[in-house]
This record gives sequence, structure tokens and C-alpha cells, in this order.
Amino acid sequence: MQIGFVGLGHMGSGIAAHLLRNGHSLKVWNRSAAAARTLADQGAEAVDRPAGAFDADVVFCMLASDEVIDAVVLNSGALDQARAGLIFVNLATVSVAFARRAAATMGERGIGYVAAPVLGRPDVAAAGALNVLCAGAPEAVARVRPLLESFAKAIWPLGDEPYRANVVKLACNFALASMIETLGEAAALAKAYGVAPADLFAVMTGTLFAAPAYKTYSALIAGAEFSPAAFKLPLGLKDVRLSLAAGEAENVPLPLASLLRDHFIEAIAHGDQDKDWSALAEGAFRRSGQRI
Repeated sequence: MQIGFVGLGHMGSGIAAHLLRNGHSLKVWNRSAAAARTLADQGAEAVDRPAGAFDADVVFCMLASDEVIDAVVLNSGALDQARAGLIFVNLATVSVAFARRAAATMGERGIGYVAAPVLGRPDVAAAGALNVLCAGAPEAVARVRPLLESFAKAIWPLGDEPYRANVVKLACNFALASMIETLGEAAALAKAYGVAPADLFAVMTGTLFAAPAYKTYSALIAGAEFSPAAFKLPLGLKDVRLSLAAGEAENVPLPLASLLRDHFIEAIAHGDQDKDWSALAEGAFRRSGQRI
């Protein structure tokens, strides 16, 4: 099977590498050519235009936002090069409105559309242990499932409508951002009374909050390990804004998301835009006159 892949950032590169290791033929494109060259050294074919990746049976996309996918895929002429029966697998975190529009646009061209956003950071992608949230027409999902399994720890089917996978991804990222904010505020409270954040987090993750996400993010916060960023603060802000838009579209109030949006903006205003989104927790210390 010929596979195309557009978007080779920290996440995309790890996923594409696993597809290669599983014996698949890849045509890859990335705005920064260096990432494509790295995959070419592993056996992929680097193409100089996004359209080149669409001469394939399946195209994976891991681009940063609705706007970037519009520019690179929907409005670039790339779809004109699509093979008959192509399936487009969107791994990116996008808005519900975009997922609906993209699925409709591709459906008009006879292109299958599967939403498969992932849960996990770049190290998890590199290990081939992502959780994949998957939705789309059953026949399209069945066709791409063996490919998803090459980089997934688990695949979570979420129905025939692609946007449902995107709603779940936004809900998960909203919950993660809420957790980061909570960890920051809890640690700022403890530190004000002489308890080190690392000591508080040892108690939390060893008792009531012994979940992988709490362990990962509490360690980053306690050590102030915000650079290099695996997922930058502006991307967290983007996802919270998309959650708010999804909520408003169905009259679902998300008051905590509004607070998180403002705290992301505050962090960026303080020059933290290149830090990992776990640096959101620094704001709780800053507002209490402390530092981590």
C-alpha cells in the first residue's frame, strides 16, 4: 500500500517512522525539508509539494491547525492529485466545524475521511504507544485500522461521524489543561507553607492521583522542565479555544475553559510562548508572588 504523509513535526515524524518500520511505502512532505530528509534516510520518498503525497492509497495528516490544513491540503490543489479511492486520515487536533467541512469536501471528491487524533506526547509517538481516537465510515476505518495499529497502543472507535473523534480529543485536552492548572495552584498553596512541590506531588501521585497524566505533568512542573517543549503553550491555547467554540455551538457552557484561556494568554504575555504547555502552572506561582 502506498502511503502519503504530510506534517512531520515531533508527533508526525514518530508516527511516520513506525509506518516505515512496518514495511509500508511512504511519500512524505513537510514545510521544513530537514524532517522530510530524515525520513528519506530511513527509506521514505520526500516530495517537494503536498500534492506529491496524494498520489497514494492513504494519506496521513499531522498538521498544526485548521488554517494550516486549509492552506496545505484543501486549498493547495493537492486533492486534485488524489488517487481514486484515497482515504485521508487526519491525525491532527482540529475544530468540530473544520472536521465537518473537511469530511464534506472530501466526500464530494470521492475521498474517504477518517478522523484519528491521538493521545500522547512525542516520546509516546516514538515508542509506537499512542491511543488513537477513531471515527469515520466503517469501511474506511476498517481499511486504515492495520496502519493505525502500527503506532497505536489502543484504538478507540467513536462512531461513523469523524467529528466525534475530534470532540473527544478536545474534551481530553481541556481536561489535561484543567489538571495542569490545578496542579499549579495546589503546588503554589503547598509551597506558601513550606512544602516543596515535589513532596506534594509524591503524595498526590502515590495516593489519590496515581494516574499517568498526573505523574507525567507533576514531574515536569516540580522540576520546572518546560523546555524544550513537547507541546507549546500556544497550541494549548488553540485547543482550549476550540473547546469553547464546540461548547458554544451546542450551548454547553465551559466556564473553566474561559479561565484557562485567559491564563494561557497571561502566560504567553509573560514571554512563555516557546515553553511546554505544562508551564501554565507557573502562572499560579506568579500570581501568588512565588516561583516554582
